[in-house]
Amino acid sequence: MSRSQHSRTLAALAATAFATSAVPLLGAGVASATTAGACESATVQYRIVGADGNVVGADWTSQGGFHQWDTVPGSVQVRLAPGQTVGEGCKYPVSLAEYTTEGPNWYVSGHQSLVDKATVYLTADDVAGTDDAKRTWQKLAVKTPDCYGQIDLYGDDITYDGKTGEGHGPVPYEPDNVVTPYHLIAAWNGGEQPCTPGPSGSPTPTPSKSTPTTPATPVTPTTPAGGQPPAEETPPPPTSPKPSTTPPTTPDVPPLESTPPATPEPSPSDSGPPLAETGASAPVGTLAGGAALVVALGAGAVYASRRARRS
Repeated sequence: MSRSQHSRTLAALAATAFATSAVPLLGAGVASATTAGACESATVQYRIVGADGNVVGADWTSQGGFHQWDTVPGSVQVRLAPGQTVGEGCKYPVSLAEYTTEGPNWYVSGHQSLVDKATVYLTADDVAGTDDAKRTWQKLAVKTPDCYGQIDLYGDDITYDGKTGEGHGPVPYEPDNVVTPYHLIAAWNGGEQPCTPGPSGSPTPTPSKSTPTTPATPVTPTTPAGGQPPAEETPPPPTSPKPSTTPPTTPDVPPLESTPPATPEPSPSDSGPPLAETGASAPVGTLAGGAALVVALGAGAVYASRRARRS
């Protein structure tokens, strides 16, 4: 082998070592992303059932409407509408709550007070499908109101009683347009009488038998100047409630929780060559060893070339 061929061989070995050590450097930054898995909103269907189990009014529906229910919904069956794909572990809370109000409709409901509340959690087992006639659906029931009241069907498990803290929310209040519950699906307002009776009159005292009673002296009504009797006062007409927006309704309710996928799927990047990975996870030892090998071979090549020229 000639001197020039020997020098070219050493240089080729150095270049090969550099190329081999550079592979981990360029491949260290391959990007990967975890596909975020989450439970999506689902559509709820409902119907009112009586004490005998028979359907009252319309059958299964997803129609919203704050004043839709003409019948007091003492018991409501709920399910997830057919044709939906519900992931494993996804839960959908649905609640039924009863309130006392100051009037028979939303516009004059005034201050409300929570009376009763029930909650169920719908899952993939509650999706309607085939042979539904033989299935048993989850049911919500609250007390039957005996005065002005409001009953709400809504898609979460928050208790809207005006208390603070986790799991509580503001009570509905129309004058300030507090349109709770959130995620309202359907509702009822009605009643025949106020929930708080008016103040009763003072009892008439019974005269004592030992003291004779003296008949009261009749009072002669006075005639105002002008000789005309006083006109009877006419009470003012009741004030009509100002127009207000009724709470919006939707049968689509959010899930209680989300379940991430079991195995993350890598997402390749097509934005250009990846950058080198840095930090504790980078292959520092491999890079350092490759660099040291390049330096050693390069020095050997220089030494061999100089020795060849001297000889």
